[in-house]
Amino acid sequence: MARIRVLVVDDHRVFAESLAAALAAEPDVDVAAAGSGPAALRCLERAAAEGRRFDVLLVDAELGAGPAGAVARAVPDDAEGAVDGISLVAAVRSLQPGVRTVVLAERDDPQRAALALQAGASGWVAKDCSLQRLLAVVRGVLRDETHLPPALLTGVLRELTAARKHRTDSERLVESLTPREREVLRCMVAGLGRKAVAERLFLSPHTVRTHMQNVLGKLGVHSTLAAVALARRAGVGPAQLGVVPPPGLSGDVVERGGQPA
Repeated sequence: MARIRVLVVDDHRVFAESLAAALAAEPDVDVAAAGSGPAALRCLERAAAEGRRFDVLLVDAELGAGPAGAVARAVPDDAEGAVDGISLVAAVRSLQPGVRTVVLAERDDPQRAALALQAGASGWVAKDCSLQRLLAVVRGVLRDETHLPPALLTGVLRELTAARKHRTDSERLVESLTPREREVLRCMVAGLGRKAVAERLFLSPHTVRTHMQNVLGKLGVHSTLAAVALARRAGVGPAQLGVVPPPGLSGDVVERGGQPA
């Protein structure tokens, strides 16, 4: 019997451990848990290096949310900061496209469900669904099925239709960015922190901050999450995290004054 390798990604420890224990009781499921987006990416990388890739990620929709439920910034100031669930979905699709992702949500949210699907998720499931339902979704996405609660279908289709209408305007705004600013935006979509972007692009954190401010200004938005959402609408994918461009390709001065990410 082929075993299904599942990684639960949730920063609520009790829920993550309870779900992992329930899944581990299934005879054909191997399960592990991670408490943050960066930890999940490290776990995926390690498993791939050892030749035992995960098949499915179960990702908390509110991963990294603060106590008031506000979604964490997609790009924190440090490499170990919070990465929101949708940014993690996009990063996984870029790094390991063979891994299926399912978002676990406490409430129905057509807008975020549509964003999750656009980022590469294969399903959106209520956190309080039965174990049988969750297992059916896990097995279904491995057959390339997409799973959504019936109550969300109309809202998600409406959001996806609206997204197509906004795509042209979003593409025009992204085209106004310089090549370096586009690369910074792709790093933002991948959920990289400012210091991590600085090391990746061989720039100082101060220079990266300036680029990020320019990106927000040219896109006409006031937050990183809004910039990432617009970039996704324009079809901008995350930076390939395993590929680091050599310094000096865009004529930027290489700066080493910042602290390591």
